[in-house]
Amino acid sequence: MSEARTVMTKLLRYIGGRKEVEQYLRHYGGVESQKFAIIELGADVLGPDLDTLAGALAFLQQVGLVPIVVHGASARADAEPAALAVVRRVMQEDNLALVEALERHGAKARPIAAGVFEAEPHEPSGWEGAVTGVDPTAITAALRAGQMPVLAALGSTPSGQSLYLRESDAAEALARKLEPHKLIVLRSAGGWVDVEGRPISAINLSEDYQRLVDGGHLTPEAKARLMRIEALLDELPDTSSVSITSPDHLARELFTYRGAGTLIQHGERVLRYERFEDVDLARLTGLLETCFGRKLKPDYFQTKSCYRVYVSEGYRATAIVTLEDGMPYLDKFAVTTKAQGEGLGGSVWERMRAENPKLFWRAQSQNEVNGWYFQQADGSYKTPKWTVFWYGMSDFDEIRRCIETALSLPPTLKDHGTSDA
Repeated sequence: MSEARTVMTKLLRYIGGRKEVEQYLRHYGGVESQKFAIIELGADVLGPDLDTLAGALAFLQQVGLVPIVVHGASARADAEPAALAVVRRVMQEDNLALVEALERHGAKARPIAAGVFEAEPHEPSGWEGAVTGVDPTAITAALRAGQMPVLAALGSTPSGQSLYLRESDAAEALARKLEPHKLIVLRSAGGWVDVEGRPISAINLSEDYQRLVDGGHLTPEAKARLMRIEALLDELPDTSSVSITSPDHLARELFTYRGAGTLIQHGERVLRYERFEDVDLARLTGLLETCFGRKLKPDYFQTKSCYRVYVSEGYRATAIVTLEDGMPYLDKFAVTTKAQGEGLGGSVWERMRAENPKLFWRAQSQNEVNGWYFQQADGSYKTPKWTVFWYGMSDFDEIRRCIETALSLPPTLKDHGTSDA
């Protein structure tokens, strides 16, 4: 490992745990250079945030990862009259300014203002265009020279007419051509939030897409972009994903399980079973014991009354709902660390909640997940050892019955530890 990469790796460890950082470095390091990432820059990050942006991009190169950068015009909205010559000049200035900022941070970059995108005008006499083809020759040459390609979103017609392209159109067209591991959308606002302002950390398209598109969870802008992203990822390898974050959170989004933005990927379907006999019990046991760090009681599946088992296709997240005193009870909720960062736990939870309007569960009072449980519950009752949670209930006698039932249940994991759901 080079000295610069060693220094950067040490810095990254302050962002995440050593194991996860090194895992991501190995993972990204195994990706072909031109297929690591395409980074789409929103116009808002090319202004006051330019130095922060350049530092974040240079950081990637210093740990051995070279993205392909695509940007639009920082001042397009101020260009009046809206003439192509004005926009083109602004974009060329932005292109050179970003390259110079990158070089001040020690990165090697190459400005590419034309020659990559073939386009046709939206209207016969218009100056805005749609991408019709991509020529990656200049990009490949820059990468071979160890330089970060910085592309202006400008296209040209077969006759040589220049056309303005939206940076999102250009980035997505490039992604379809190169099939990168990631498309990263950088914007000052960072990751998406729902209509109530709550952060959306991950979207599992296999499970969440229809719910998000049909429901009122997303802003119209985010909903429209999600539909485009779903269409894009449908054409790319299953390993490809899209991250939406801010320049100052880029490293955390890329190198930590929890991330710092919105991660969108194909994901896994959530399967539902109503009998333990229909589940791969060996894989489910392995998942539970890995997540809880303790062995499951050997008679667990024989003594528990199964109501519903929710499990991701890859057996990386599960919710086991049993019947206790005739009431649905969340007996186990387990998600691997990496799957947490991918949003699989949230997908399992959403599916479970949608199909179980009333539920109660317990967790040890020192469980580090309790902060999240409090957000999901309508109420809770705490004892020195256990905290009981519930949702969908308002009747006092029903809640009291749930609390008493939860507190009376025997342990199902060997050797008491710090967590049990």
